[in-house]
Amino acid sequence: MPEKFSDQLFSLPVENWDKGVALVNRLYDVAEQGAVYSEPSEHHGHTIITASEVSVGLGFGHGFGGGSGVAPAEGDEEAASVGEGAGGGGGGGGATSNRPVAVISISEAGVRVEPIIDVTKIAIAAATAFGAMGLMLNRMKKLAG
Repeated sequence: MPEKFSDQLFSLPVENWDKGVALVNRLYDVAEQGAVYSEPSEHHGHTIITASEVSVGLGFGHGFGGGSGVAPAEGDEEAASVGEGAGGGGGGGGATSNRPVAVISISEAGVRVEPIIDVTKIAIAAATAFGAMGLMLNRMKKLAG
């Protein structure tokens, strides 16, 4: 079974800085022009191109520390010996998002750009707005009376 791009990208351990940079570069390869505009296709005298919105994000961090002092044995209330240590670690992650936003149709009559309406986003925005208005009205009633 072929590996998905996301499985390859996020399941690899990063052993050194160069490998980390290579993974970040692979993440940004998703945002190339081919990801935004599709390959043109012909259909009944029209050239059709889809346009997409591409978002890429990433973050990473690392830390280290050391300690010294009395290290009690497990279950022991009194210190058994002096302990010293140091440690560090790091991690990171990234994500890409791609969604179609328009269809571009090119013909002898001209160029038409038809937006793609995302009904789900409209419904979520409406529910959020009505919920916020309901909370605001409830709060105003409490303050008034």
